[in-house]
Amino acid sequence: MSDDKTDDKSDKNQSARPAEERNLESAKAETGTGSGVEQPAPEQSPENVPAPTGEVRAVGERRGMFGVKGSGDTSGYGGLVSAKVFPAPSAKPYGGWFDEVSDALEARLGSTDLTAALESVVVHRGEITFHVRREDLPFVAQMLRDDEALRFEFCSGVSGVHYPDDAGRELHAVYHFTSMTHNRRIRVEVTAPDADPHIPSLVSIYPTLDWHERETYDMFGLVFDGHPALTRVLMPDDWPGHPQRKDYPLGGIPVEYKGGSIPPPDQRRSYN
Repeated sequence: MSDDKTDDKSDKNQSARPAEERNLESAKAETGTGSGVEQPAPEQSPENVPAPTGEVRAVGERRGMFGVKGSGDTSGYGGLVSAKVFPAPSAKPYGGWFDEVSDALEARLGSTDLTAALESVVVHRGEITFHVRREDLPFVAQMLRDDEALRFEFCSGVSGVHYPDDAGRELHAVYHFTSMTHNRRIRVEVTAPDADPHIPSLVSIYPTLDWHERETYDMFGLVFDGHPALTRVLMPDDWPGHPQRKDYPLGGIPVEYKGGSIPPPDQRRSYN
């Protein structure tokens, strides 16, 4: 009798617990993960997992929170030092449709004796990037648009990046292509040295890049050869420098206000 009463009390206590708690414990027991989730978080979102050690290429280091030098660093992280790294080139097979796109592109390049146009392929965090030699960019872009196996009909833009420590490749131009036919997205990246910041324009192939190339020229100083009207779009025509480059002074220029002059932030205070 006592055992039956004890079991009865246990059943009552179990039913009195919140349903969410009972369901979670049941899920834990069924999945064996200890979390009640069939697929652990890293497998659900592999793009958020840190890159494995040894699969990156160092291109210098970054000091401070925002790369600021001197008295301009008001973040309190002036002593922070972190490495600037790029993912290393990937080896085939890349997996899924990445191989289909890569094989089709390499086949077309091989048929025209331009295999050297494709410098490397990087698969990182679930995305694929084709690093292309800058002088061959228009030819590669036209193949991406017109080839039946590729059909990347839309280029959503070009962005500039400045890596002062990437010797001989300081300026990067990054293009994002979309295939509406095959529902695919890829990235194409080209580089240019700071001493020769010229990249062929793609406006004749992808007219949507007209204003994107102008903005990248304005902010980073990349000159897109063949653009129909390469002008500044954000800064005045006579503005010195390109504001989004790493060597551009933080804070810009002094501001005049009611006869007074306020220096830029990197010259405003001293903490020594």
